[in-house]
Amino acid sequence: MQDYRHTKIIATIGPATQSPEKLAALIEAGVDVMRLNMAHGTPEWVLEIVARIRSVSKSIHRHVAVMMDVKGPEIRTGAVDDPIELKAGDELVLFTDECSNQSALESDGTPRVSVNYPGLPGAIDLDSTILVDSGLLHWHVLAKDATTIRCRVITPGVLESRRHINLPGIQVNLPAITDKDKTDLIAGIEAGIDFVALSFVRQAEDVETLREFLDQHDSHARIISKIEDQAGVRNMEAIIRQSDAIMVARGDLGIEIDYHRLPLVQTELIRACQVEGKPVIIATHLLESMIHSPVPTRAEVSDVCNAIREQADAVMLSGETTTGKYPLESVGVLQNIIGSIEPTVSRQLNSKIVLREPKSKMLRSSAILAQELGESGIVVFTRSGFLAYVLGALRPRGVPIFAFTDIEHTFHHLLLPWGVEPFLMDFSEDHDETISNALEILKEKGWCKPGMWLGVITNALADEKIVDTLQLREVQ
Repeated sequence: MQDYRHTKIIATIGPATQSPEKLAALIEAGVDVMRLNMAHGTPEWVLEIVARIRSVSKSIHRHVAVMMDVKGPEIRTGAVDDPIELKAGDELVLFTDECSNQSALESDGTPRVSVNYPGLPGAIDLDSTILVDSGLLHWHVLAKDATTIRCRVITPGVLESRRHINLPGIQVNLPAITDKDKTDLIAGIEAGIDFVALSFVRQAEDVETLREFLDQHDSHARIISKIEDQAGVRNMEAIIRQSDAIMVARGDLGIEIDYHRLPLVQTELIRACQVEGKPVIIATHLLESMIHSPVPTRAEVSDVCNAIREQADAVMLSGETTTGKYPLESVGVLQNIIGSIEPTVSRQLNSKIVLREPKSKMLRSSAILAQELGESGIVVFTRSGFLAYVLGALRPRGVPIFAFTDIEHTFHHLLLPWGVEPFLMDFSEDHDETISNALEILKEKGWCKPGMWLGVITNALADEKIVDTLQLREVQ
């Protein structure tokens, strides 16, 4: 039988991996989802790269899902003519684009730097702290008016053009999706993306805004909400319920909250997702050192191990596979860690999940049965993907979940949840023939062998009613 991995692997595509040869190598190495980071992408690139991914997948007979990660609303400093060296105690002035005085210096020689968010002076309080350039620069707010903010430098450093600004604990009034996001999304929808990762989700209404946009453009893409600031953490339950999946985006999140609380928030988000039965992705800095090093640090190995033990659905690589020197080695490291850690995790089912539909109880029974049988698996037939997502959320340890569908976009959606191995297959009007065809495919692909017992979940016509059934089938 084939080796079975429950935790999914996501890789971000960039200059180091976007050639057909590198894409093929990533897919063959075990990547399940390809991420497109639109902070650095264009609509033209999206159309080209998605077509290339589909073509390569088809040629090597292993398919992957495609996730578009939209840039989202960001607050950034403007362009500077030359990098500005800032010493502790120095002062500088931030001004909005609406400010009439656009010069680079105040009359007293203090440097002036623009910001792209007109509402910043109104949103920020005196004596608060502004974090710039991934939290490397800390500035203390001394004074402000309607269009300017005077700051004192707390940590020394060099300010270059268009650096990202974080405002820990401050609620900002920014749109859920920007004009750039909409342009990128239209290209992604045309290309056939499977998931949209929505950046800086602060409230459930942000998800609803994106859902309406996707519906208006007849997209089947599912929404992954990125939690990366304090507002998102505060509203996590409502956001999770409204979303199809969650990404714990530890880059900005680790700046927005106290660094020592990040592991606690990660655990809290994973548990909250498990209660709702929603997939959760752990992202950012998993193997950061492997951008330049062929081996990870021991701390990175422990970090990934922790995500596997906490039963996250997927782990995601970013810079490791976009510009890193060792993209394939990074995927191999994740494979090795997952292979070592998954067998050590408790075989108990997820007891936290709230099963709101009656058929979900049947799914729990099928998971318990498969675990007690030992060398077994669960076969499920689904058109919406719901049954397979719930089975994955139940976390049956050591039990493959073989999800068969005859709908292509559902097939791609099933590549994300924990433990689900999807298959695209035509369904017959004869339920028994459909089951037999599925078991034959599993045998041909080496997923099962004669004599194995599998739990089979399907529906059948009885007294002119559709009845959900759980059957026990022996592979012939």
